[in-house]
Amino acid sequence: MIETATLAGGCFWCTEAIFQRLRGVSKVTSGYSGGTTPKHTYEEVSNGTTGHAEAIQVEFDPSQITYEEILEVFFATHDPTTKDRQGADVGTQYRSAIFFHSDEQKQKALSAKEKAQANYSSPIVTEIVEFTGFSEAEEDHKNYYNQNPDKMYCKLVIGPKIQKLRHILGKDQKTPDYGA
Repeated sequence: MIETATLAGGCFWCTEAIFQRLRGVSKVTSGYSGGTTPKHTYEEVSNGTTGHAEAIQVEFDPSQITYEEILEVFFATHDPTTKDRQGADVGTQYRSAIFFHSDEQKQKALSAKEKAQANYSSPIVTEIVEFTGFSEAEEDHKNYYNQNPDKMYCKLVIGPKIQKLRHILGKDQKTPDYGA
């Protein structure tokens, strides 16, 4: 049975590329979550007026990768201690958030946040909020890294995050080799 996790950890190009590389993840979709407007564009979300965060939906097989493992990767591959910012990307649309789909996910998210705090000297500011909806990003934002590996943003920002993921997972890595 496939489960869904909805996460926001900065630019969705980055988070999408990371989670696409995990065994047990069958689909990652870039989009928007946590906002107040039912219809919006990338430009509207980017100017911070809709309340949405750039987010991803991760479909995964819990017999291959658990929700807890998904959250471990989430906390380890972005900075959950900076409010409304990831690197040079600044604004509420880049906030760190876990949008839980059930009470069980909420409890696991709270536990994962507490466990991850041991790895950071500053407080984790990741929001843990109930999932209320998700809208897919425009086509040119989907599968961005895999389609544009030679673009400067991909080389300078996304590539190092993928290398960090590989380092974190080490010899027991759960990722296939994408050559990134």
